[in-house]
Amino acid sequence: MLLSTKLSDAFNTQVNAEMWSSNLYLAMAVYFKKEGLNGFAKWMEAQSKEELTHAYQLIDYTIDRGGDIVIGQVNIVPTAWGSPVEVFEHVYKHEKYVSELIDKLVDLAEEEKDHATSDFLYGFVREQVEEESTAKNILNDLKNYGDHHYGILDHQLGKRE
Repeated sequence: MLLSTKLSDAFNTQVNAEMWSSNLYLAMAVYFKKEGLNGFAKWMEAQSKEELTHAYQLIDYTIDRGGDIVIGQVNIVPTAWGSPVEVFEHVYKHEKYVSELIDKLVDLAEEEKDHATSDFLYGFVREQVEEESTAKNILNDLKNYGDHHYGILDHQLGKRE
């Protein structure tokens, strides 16, 4: 079964969203480097790379299924935050938004009765559960530890591969 035009268009939109997310996390990594929180920066760099990997996965799937990919312009991302807590509030909110985007893709695949695409997208659904949970946990740690303990969390986040 070929990917429908509606799904192909929706995948293009999602590819752009993943690329925007990658840039967002890269901007956050820059923020943390400027603040001297290199563990936070390393975590964000890994997150940025992961989002770009998602874009590539969506591109490959679309092409494999006979869809069309057009790489569009990626809009500018925020570049300044007031604190690490603000950054992770933004991360958590953003991950919830991405979950909504993925859910809409699944809905469209099911509406199109494209079972292969639904199956492919469920991997992203599961990943988003993990992404939201991780962001929420880090945000809670930041709030619970307080700003005097950023070093502890910076060390922990710096262990991410």
